[in-house]
Amino acid sequence: MKKLILLLLFIPLVTFGQNENVKKNEKDEYLELIKKLEKGKLDIIIDDVPMFRSCKNVFKSQRIECFQNRMTKHIRKHFYYPKYAFNRGIEGTVFVTFIIEKDGSISEIKTRGADKSLEKAALKIIKKLPKLIPGKANGKPVRVPYSIPIIWKLG
Repeated sequence: MKKLILLLLFIPLVTFGQNENVKKNEKDEYLELIKKLEKGKLDIIIDDVPMFRSCKNVFKSQRIECFQNRMTKHIRKHFYYPKYAFNRGIEGTVFVTFIIEKDGSISEIKTRGADKSLEKAALKIIKKLPKLIPGKANGKPVRVPYSIPIIWKLG
């Protein structure tokens, strides 16, 4: 029987960014932002990164690490291998990008990956994220784009 292996890669591909001007009806601008985000070319600086509530009392210098650890735990807790993909031996990476809103909610979830069933599974995982503490720039809550790969692999 095949073993199920979940690999999460964070260091090179997890990205925080911020863009105050992204609006839902400005798709071209948003898509350009996502391209920059995926290429690591987003140069906007935020003072405080978004956080899970459990990271609130962590030193500021450790908040990104705390966020990544909590995100990993969340994905592991809600991870499943879609039957369609499992039965057909489909493996691959799904890149998920979304916005952490000024109120800490998650919006504009986009997936791009090897297979539609894996993309759908990744979407369900991200939709289950709890409300977060929003990122801040100049002391004000801001919208923060976030990107993460989720890898499905049969071993």
